[in-house]
Amino acid sequence: MPVHKIKKTFHLAYGHRLLNYNGKCENLHGHNGVVEVTLKAAELNGERMVMDFTLLGKTIKTWLDDSLDHKVILCKADPLAGVLAKEGQACYLTDENPTAEVLARLVFDQAAALGLPVDEAAFWETPTSMALYRRD
Repeated sequence: MPVHKIKKTFHLAYGHRLLNYNGKCENLHGHNGVVEVTLKAAELNGERMVMDFTLLGKTIKTWLDDSLDHKVILCKADPLAGVLAKEGQACYLTDENPTAEVLARLVFDQAAALGLPVDEAAFWETPTSMALYRRD
């Protein structure tokens, strides 16, 4: 069956650390990340698109700006979360360690919750390291 796909790329800055991890990522640090969201459709809409890139951009970028961009992303169990909240610092809390894999799944799930026909979400932590999430 033919499938049409489109992809939109977004940039964000964030900080995080990993709990119970033995390595440099156990320390609070920052990234300039890149998010890629791919949509798919068996048929094009009346405008002959999977979705208008502008609408896709506004939809995902609004969520990224409100939730992840320029935030510290921490696991809910991280003791630093309470300290930063008390100091008025913007944080986004995850149920698991905020690895690139977890963040790719988070973006995918959010795109799906927004009603988008999401095929996959990629989360680039660095220019050479990326996690991809999709449901087969």
